Amino acid sequence: MQFEEIYARYYKEVYYYLLSLDGNRETAEELTQETFFRAMKAIHKFKGECQLGTWLCQIAKHTYFSWKKKHRREVISDSPKELEEDRLRSNQLERALDEQVGRRQESMEIYRILHDLEEPYKEVFTLRVLGELSYREIGEVFGRKEGWARVTFHRAKTKIQQLMQKGGR
Repeated sequence: MQFEEIYARYYKEVYYYLLSLDGNRETAEELTQETFFRAMKAIHKFKGECQLGTWLCQIAKHTYFSWKKKHRREVISDSPKELEEDRLRSNQLERALDEQVGRRQESMEIYRILHDLEEPYKEVFTLRVLGELSYREIGEVFGRKEGWARVTFHRAKTKIQQLMQKGGR
């Protein structure tokens, strides 16, 4: 994939991610451009161990924190206590962002596994988790009993967990 295609495909995802961090459109735009500039310089380091969008969001996160650190130095603080509070908030935000990226990678892996899961496990799992149907309702969809839906969901969940432990498909 050419870098222009990567930019076109992932621009909005990176922009909205940065906008969610800072809330300022101009800052998000500036940092999105910086993110893609950094990604273009480092594309040879991308090993494909995660989704390209996830990799770009990681770069965006680091770009944001670098920008934040630089601009924090420009602001004169009244007390060391305020500086410490800012540092703690920044650390909490970074941990939360790392968790969010990790959850997204895990979700993508579940979706990939679910895509290849055989029926009826695939549909029962989807109806229960994404459709939020009760076991009774799932049983009705299949013309089966509630107990069948419970057992089938449990088996689907077990298969997904086993495949995740094995590293995917």
